[in-house]
This record gives sequence, C-alpha cells and structure tokens, in this order.
Amino acid sequence: MGTRMEVEQLESRMNADDYRKLQSLFLESSGASRSLSRAEFINLAWSSVGRGSREEYGLLFDSVVVTQEHCGLLLDSDTVKEEGRVDWGGLSSFLLQELSDKTKNTRTNSVPYWKPPKTLACPHRDPVQKVLHLQSSGQYLTVSKRGTVGLRNGEDMSLLHTQRLQNSTVTLKDLWVTDVVLLHKIHKIAVSFTSKELCFYDTLSEQDFSCKYKLQGLKFTPWCLDYWENPSHPDQAILTIGDIGGQVSALYFNSAQISLFERFGLRTDSDSADIILWDELVEGKHRVCQTVTHRAHAPAWVRKVRYLASLEAFVSCSTRPQSSMVIGWREKESKSLRVTSFFTKRGVWDMDHHHGLNVIATAGVDHQVLLWNPYVTSEPVCALSGHTSPVIAVRFMQTKQQLLSYSKDKVLCLWDVANRWSVHRLGSVFPKMQEDTHTVMFFNEEKRHLLLSINSLLLLLETREEKRISSHEHPVTCVLYNSLFRQVVSSDSASSVICWLAETGQKVKQFRGCHGKAEISTMALDGTQTRLFTAGTDGEVKVWNFNGHCLHRMNAGLGRAVDISQVLLLKRSILVMGWERIVTVFRLHSFSQSFVEPSEWKGGAQHRGDVLCAAFQPPQTLVTGSYDGEIIVWNNSTEKALRKLRPHAEHDYKKQQDSNVSLNGKEDSEDCIAITRLFFIPGRTSVTAAADLVSSEGSGVVRLWNTVHSRLMGEFTAHNTELGSIAMTVSPCGKYLVTADREGTLKTWDIEHYCLEPEDRIATKPPKLLHSCRPHLDRVTHLETCIHGEKLLLLSASSDYSVALSYLPGPTIGLFGQEEQWYFERPGALHPQQKPEQDQADHKGQKDKEPEGRKSPPAPSETLADPGCDTSAEGGEVGIKDEQEGSGTETVVGREKLLS
Repeated sequence: MGTRMEVEQLESRMNADDYRKLQSLFLESSGASRSLSRAEFINLAWSSVGRGSREEYGLLFDSVVVTQEHCGLLLDSDTVKEEGRVDWGGLSSFLLQELSDKTKNTRTNSVPYWKPPKTLACPHRDPVQKVLHLQSSGQYLTVSKRGTVGLRNGEDMSLLHTQRLQNSTVTLKDLWVTDVVLLHKIHKIAVSFTSKELCFYDTLSEQDFSCKYKLQGLKFTPWCLDYWENPSHPDQAILTIGDIGGQVSALYFNSAQISLFERFGLRTDSDSADIILWDELVEGKHRVCQTVTHRAHAPAWVRKVRYLASLEAFVSCSTRPQSSMVIGWREKESKSLRVTSFFTKRGVWDMDHHHGLNVIATAGVDHQVLLWNPYVTSEPVCALSGHTSPVIAVRFMQTKQQLLSYSKDKVLCLWDVANRWSVHRLGSVFPKMQEDTHTVMFFNEEKRHLLLSINSLLLLLETREEKRISSHEHPVTCVLYNSLFRQVVSSDSASSVICWLAETGQKVKQFRGCHGKAEISTMALDGTQTRLFTAGTDGEVKVWNFNGHCLHRMNAGLGRAVDISQVLLLKRSILVMGWERIVTVFRLHSFSQSFVEPSEWKGGAQHRGDVLCAAFQPPQTLVTGSYDGEIIVWNNSTEKALRKLRPHAEHDYKKQQDSNVSLNGKEDSEDCIAITRLFFIPGRTSVTAAADLVSSEGSGVVRLWNTVHSRLMGEFTAHNTELGSIAMTVSPCGKYLVTADREGTLKTWDIEHYCLEPEDRIATKPPKLLHSCRPHLDRVTHLETCIHGEKLLLLSASSDYSVALSYLPGPTIGLFGQEEQWYFERPGALHPQQKPEQDQADHKGQKDKEPEGRKSPPAPSETLADPGCDTSAEGGEVGIKDEQEGSGTETVVGREKLLS
C-alpha cells in the first residue's frame, strides 16, 4: 500500500528527462494535447519513464485529480472539471503547487528569544515616569515621579550619576513629574509637572541639570509630551502637549537651535529660568514660536501624543471610546486643527506609528491591539487578540514589521504585523507587584534592549534570534486524528484544512476556503472516520468527505454569524453549541437534503449562560457546561435534565456577565468561571463512587466530579490563573490528563488513582505532574490524544501557526511541516522551537520522569484504549450518507484515494 510520502519520493527521483517523457504522453501524434484516464496514465508513465512502481503513479494521478477538482473544498459541483482525467497542465500545476506549499510549510521565521529579566540598580523609590536614550553618548536617562534623574552606561547599564531636578515653583514634597522628552539637537529635556508648567533643563552638564525656561499658565495639567526635530532643518521643531482636560497643544519652533522663546526683559525666577506665559504664546507675542490646539478628547485625559512628520499631523489617544484616537490635521496658516476621531469599545492607553507601513497601533482597554490606517476611521485594518487584560503599552520595531505589546497582567507579546500573528508571548517572568502599577516600556532597536519599569522597579530584557517553524499560514484552531487513514487533520483561522501524515509529519493535501473568509472554530469526525465536520464563525457546520466534496450544510446559526465552540456527534443526533443557553440539535433523519435545519431540543433552556461544551458517556448520559460555571447532567434519550453540578452555588451571575469573558480568549477576566471543556474519564463508568467527569474553567482550574451523586471530588489549579482559559484532554486509557495554557506550555498529569474514593473534603492537592514542556510560543487552542500504531501520542494546535506531535507522556517529537521528517522507530533531535521547562513554581520537587532528549515508546499499558471509548466521535457512531455519490448507503472513501 503506497502513501503520499512515496509519491514525493518518486518526484524527487525523477529528473528533467523523466519529466519530458511524461509531457510527451499528453501529446497526440498530430501534436495536439490530450488528457489521460487513470489506467492510461499508469500504464504509459510506468512503461515510458520506467522509474517507480505502478502504485506510485496511481497515487500521483489521484493527487492531481483531487487538486484539479478542488483547489479549495468546493461546494458548487458545476465548477468542477471533468472527473477522472488529467492533462499536462493539471499535472505540471500540481507539481508546482506542491513545491510552493512545501516551501511555505518548511519556512522558518526569525524570532527573538527573551533572556530572563535582569533587575537594574535603581536610585528611584517612586515610579519611573520615562526612559530616554541619549544618542550622542549612547547613555540612558531615567526620570522618576519625584524628579530624580538617573544616568546609565549604555553598555553594561551601570548607574553613573543621579541628580534631583530643581523647581522652586513647588516644594519638593509636592513635586510630581508627569512626562519627559529629549530635545536632541539643543541638548535639553522638557519636563512637565502637575503644577501646570513645563520646565526646560540643560543636559550638557551631567552634574547640574539647570533650568533654562519655565512655560507657565497652562489651563490644565500637562500629562504627556512629544518632541520632533526636522532632520533637514534643525531649527524647525515641534513640541506637542496632551493634558488632563482633553486638549492637545502643539508649539512650532522656527529657531530652535538659537532660542526656543524670545526674552521679554529680565523676567526670571529663583531658578534663574526665563518665565514664559502660555497666553503670550497663544497671542503670538513670540515670533519664534507658534501654537495650535484642539480639544477633541474632552473631558477625558490625553494619554499619549505624537507628531507624525510623514502625515504632517498630530495623533493622540484617550480612554474615552468616542475619541479613542484622534488625528489633528493642520490647515495652512490656521491655529486650529481639523480632527478625525477613531472609535473603540473602551478606549486606548497607548499608541505607536510604523513609518514604513504607515500603520498606527493602539493599546486597547478592551484587551486588543488594533492596527489602523490613518485615513480610514470606520474600522481598523485588523485586531490582534491574545491579551487577557488591558493593553497598556505598544512599540513598533521600525526596521522589522513587528510590534511589541505589554498588558496590565504583565504579559509581553511580539506580533508579526505583516502576517498578523503572534510571534512570541512572554509571561509569568515579571515580579508580582501591587495591582495599581505604573508601567513604562522603552525599546532600543539597535541594541535590542527592552527596558521595562514597573513602579520603581527597572528591568532589562535582552534578546537573541531563534528560528521558528510554521505548520499553517494562520493561527491553528483545531487538530484531529483520523484513525482510519492514520492522518492528522488541522484547521486554521483562514478557513483552511490540512491533512498530514502522522508517521513523518509531512503534508498530504490542503483545502482552502472551507467557509469562505470565516474562521473554522472547531472540527469533529464521525464514527466511521470518513466524514469531517467543520464549524465556521459564519454560523454553519459543513460535512465533507475526504475527496473535498461538501455533502451537507447545517444551519446552526439560523443565518447569523455565531461562535461555535464544539460539535458533538452522537448516534442519532449532532449537537452544536457555543452561543446560546440551549443546545442546537440536528437529527440524522434531517440529512436527506444538502441544507439542513436544526430540530427542537426537547429539554429547553436549563442553563443561565451560553452552553460552551459537552461530553457523552454511553449509553445515554450527556453533560453540558456553560458560561456561568454550571454543569447539567441530561438523559440524552429523553433530553431531560437530571441534575446540576455547580461549585459556585452563591455566585452572582450578573457579575459574571459584566466581566466580558469569552471562550476564545478575546476578553477573559481573571476570575472567569466559564466551563471550557468536559471529558468523561474512560474506565470509570462502572465505579459509581469515583470521579467520572473532569472539567476545566477559564481561570486555569480543573475539577473532577461524580455525576451519579452530583459531588465535587477534587479541584486544583493546573496553570497560572492570570493566563485565562486552558485547553484540556484525557487519554483513551483514562490514565493521563493533559492541560495547556496561553504561553504554549503543556502539562501531563497522572489521574489513574486520583479521586477514586469519596473523602470528607474536596481534594485540592494536584495529581502527580509527569511532564511539562513548551512546544509552542503562543496559546494552545486544542489538544487531542491518539493511538498511532502501538504508541500513545498527543497532538497540540496553537495560535503560533504550529501543530506539534508529542509522546504521552514524554517529549515533543516535532512540528508538522518541519523540513526534517521524524521516524518513530529511532530517536532524534527535538525540533528547534521546543523549550523544555519544569513547573517548579507551582509544584516544587516534581521532576520530569523522562529526559527531554529520549524518545522511547510508551509502555504497552499506556497504548491500549478503553474498549468502550471512541474518542474520535465522543462515543457516537454517526455516519452521514453521501448523496453526491449516487448511493443510498454509507460510502467509505477508499484509503488509497484519501492518501492521495
């Protein structure tokens, strides 16, 4: 029996003469082109080329037919070409596409690896307000809230000098710095104070920051500053001020190198600083300085201001939704600005601009990073979702198309802006601080120094480059194992499905546009393993055979775009859930038509929150978990609710609704109680006293239940609660529980003897941690266990575009799509992306039982599934009739054709 891998070996063995012989087969004696049937192609190619076997040419032919007919998973059969024949154009196009796909899927991306944060000696006992880099000397300057200036060596970051800024206007105990900017060419810093003034200090002398000017009489307290110097004309510069009254003001200097302001008499104060009054600037008494203003943010505070020379405009942001971001365009010879406002749900903390891409990034209070075209106010270019708390800082890497973002829960993310995906996520490494923290982020792109201040603490993060492998071109949303064809099936957010060889990790084929432009949120396989169910955010569930035909469209959302979190296949029905308090059910007798409407769920709405997940245990026990943390046990035959399981009996559901938590991680709260996954533990069906159900919550908590007696028997925190929802699965043998978090970490727990007997108290001690590793660099979206041959394996899908294969329990074998193939019969090097790690913080003293470099097969007892457990179909035996294949009985796709 051949495989697609053998076809690739045939292609690699063929040379240019062999391909010329192949091309000649598609020419008539008259020179006209022709097509060949399968039998004709096999006989002619095998006899003419003489390389490879008949079976290999048959596999090559089938691959071309599938690709030729279905460049995507096409529903409209009228667009399909004549079946069963191949011409030279189709064959050559297939070979070129295979080469292109192989190049894409073996590509590696250069990403930074962050070294552990280094705490720097800091003279500040109060929050650091700003970090500046002095380009002339290469040194760093830090300024604290109370006016302490620290000067650091640019190489080893050692502290060289400290100085306290003087301001005779206010007493030292009342001194409060709000922001600082560097005036490079004229060797000054501008400092804003809560005393409603700006002071300009000379930096030529490191020992004495003398005050040269004081701009006083501002109407509101200045909160943020920005300074731009014209590189072609150093005398031209712009200082921009944002204040707590919602006003943005800009000062245009036309002789900055000579004097920022004109001197009127000897108006100085005790600091020997020239006093400049704001009203005089507005009235135009200073010919060397002009002002323009707007108040589009009022009454909100202006959080950040920037002057963008490429746009000749001022960009500012606030936490007011209606004026989350405002661009002020200066009209010629006018002191007013024409403004355009950008709307977000909850406002913006920070923003940055990429000069080359002309894209503005905003740090959202709603946990999202948005990218904007400055000329389009209606909607952002895209949303980068992955943070679970408000984003408070964003910084572009100008020499790369990458973006850094930092959130309130101390998570640092690196994004690939061009491809709109998360390159790296760093969390749980920053020190725990009080909740109300002041954070400043500064990135020196040339030296690759990231300076992060958290209150008075100053941290240095340095980077080195790594190589990263991608299985998909977009974030992966789901992964399944097809035991019939011994293949792995994965889906992504761009509506693509890819089939992989589990034996080697190489791609078999790819189907694009399954749900148009809608994301595939989850998938399922029927009991025969010949039908694939894909659920899209367009509200439809589609049924496919593995030749790429869409057999049925299930109208789950009733024409609406909804978030489908799970599709559960049972013997006589299919359950779809994720967006309503009631389960959406499809009866098998309704599948006589291609477009299938849902039936009525007899049990009605028993949940108070949206149903997010379900699990089934033969012969008739169904459990469903909801958004409000409640689990309901049903009789699936009667669809009657039997009992409820709820750990938070007194929980205020309204409070949970207000926390804006979503399953897919867009806006998770720290105390999320939503039930995200449910699994019955195989082998415990006959043990009535033991825990037979395991559930996971959005806060990283795992619970074990006895569904017969409605008893909570155990609960433990599997991952840091600040990471939000986790992925989870249970092995077919019922011995292993696997959990995964938003940082790409996988943990394998031994639950074989966990919660077998009821106790007086709920067990809170975690089960034995067998293994912990990090094969992914971002959120793990789905986990799946499988038995391949005699080996118990784990599949994991991630938002970092990769699908990983690991031993269970044990190290990671590799990433699907990597250039080097893996083989189970021999040990090999781990893939470059893997970073083994011990979970020492939460489980001290528990060490991995198997070295990372060893790839020994699991023990025989670990490879046998429970006879009554069908993990691929959740215990069901659903089989959908293939109406398009002209038969009234179930059609099993030939294994040889699928592998093509």
